[in-house]
Amino acid sequence: MIRASGLGKSFGAVAALEGVSFEARPGEVLGFLGPNGAGKTTTMRILTGFLEATCGKVEVCGIDLAVDSKAARARIGYLPESVPLYGEMRVAEYLAYRAALKGVPRRERRARCEEACAQVGIRDVERRIIGQLSKGYRQRVGLADALLHRPEVLILDEPTDGLDPNQRREVLKLVAELGKERTVVLSTHILPEVEQVCGRVVILDRGRVIAEGKPAELARSELVLRVTARGLAAELEAAVKAIDGVTSVRGETAGDDFVLTVECARDVREAIARAVVQAGQLRELRPASLGLEEVFARLTGRGA
Repeated sequence: MIRASGLGKSFGAVAALEGVSFEARPGEVLGFLGPNGAGKTTTMRILTGFLEATCGKVEVCGIDLAVDSKAARARIGYLPESVPLYGEMRVAEYLAYRAALKGVPRRERRARCEEACAQVGIRDVERRIIGQLSKGYRQRVGLADALLHRPEVLILDEPTDGLDPNQRREVLKLVAELGKERTVVLSTHILPEVEQVCGRVVILDRGRVIAEGKPAELARSELVLRVTARGLAAELEAAVKAIDGVTSVRGETAGDDFVLTVECARDVREAIARAVVQAGQLRELRPASLGLEEVFARLTGRGA
């Protein structure tokens, strides 16, 4: 539904994006992740036609964005990071106005507005003034706006930013429901949200794609062992660190045991077990379970 190929964007001498390529497939919620300043919002704005890429290509539903921008953008619903609402208008008035701007035929506007309000759960505030709504409701108004023209693709840039836990949970539930009917690209830096609703993720850092895949696959790509032993902590740690293929060792005391968290190549597990047996008493050796948050920290160089 969306194919980005070799996207680059420079602002003067600063390269915000370099060679960004990925796909958003039909009927999936794609998590677009990265730390602050990674280039997520710049990419979102290029995908939606708000910014022109310095180089590269974007296709939306097979349409080249550079060749037929209007046709490509007509297939996208976009919720920007800061939702541009008119606070003095009532919800129904605002959505009718937006439907007119998007070219929805006059005879269909009321039905489209009611449909979008029902989809995002704001029928109860249609007559309310937007400026008097909570931030959670304002986010939902922005989503309703994005849905008015029945787009095939939804691009949501930080849709839960600034929301309280209850509002965040409601918006994520809504995103999951919307993802059953269309392709959704969800940009966020809150990793538990991604594990909750996204089937696949793209991780961006410093303007480049550094990983792509299902959250569980990314977690399995990092081999980390948890070794529980008894003996002198310094000797156990030194014995494991000396093994070729071990890249990182962190130790902590847990009661009478000493627990090592070891990052290593997959073919050195037996060597680690032998080293621990020689230096002390091996009680347990097992793969550590990594969550997406820890994998993200390691990939972006922000891990411990």
